[in-house]
Amino acid sequence: MILKRIKINVGNVGETNCYIVQDEKTKETMVIDPGGDIGKIGEMLNTLHAKVKYILLTHCHGDHIGGVKELKEKFGGKVLIHIEDEPGLKNPLINLSSYIGIGEVTIEADSRLNDNDLIHIGDLEFKIIHTPGHTKGGISVYQENEKILFSGDTMFRGSWGRTDLPTGNFEEIIESITEKLMKLPESVIVYPRPSENQQ
Repeated sequence: MILKRIKINVGNVGETNCYIVQDEKTKETMVIDPGGDIGKIGEMLNTLHAKVKYILLTHCHGDHIGGVKELKEKFGGKVLIHIEDEPGLKNPLINLSSYIGIGEVTIEADSRLNDNDLIHIGDLEFKIIHTPGHTKGGISVYQENEKILFSGDTMFRGSWGRTDLPTGNFEEIIESITEKLMKLPESVIVYPRPSENQQ
């Protein structure tokens, strides 16, 4: 497995992470949370000779979805999001795209995910873990063999995501972390948002 992290500055939010995951044999690739700066993301995809299969969104906020349209136009790939966050892709009042300074963003999902769904790129299997709290349809993405977890904005370094934004819920995010994520093996490496101070 090839894993690349790209730091992206989005609107007035600051820095966020976009992850590129690739199956080395087939070059099938998944891009997680392309918030913007598709030039930088595209440069890495070209370097990897990537065949983009999925554009996976951990939740619907603008700093995670701002680059989706351009990325899909240039590289293809199916847009995936949890079924409960799919309405937020079409509603700038929920995805907060104007609020963070990137203009109104509306996107159509190609497929809607549910808890415990499995998705594949090449021989790599990823499990979808529904982790509501930051948003109603927030997810984390677990690769068991490599023992890695992409936590979106559910978990940050030393903290958790905000719960005072549309569809957020403090009790739900604490339950998601304690009852789902903390029950994964201690050896799991978590790839979170860069800082606990951001949305």
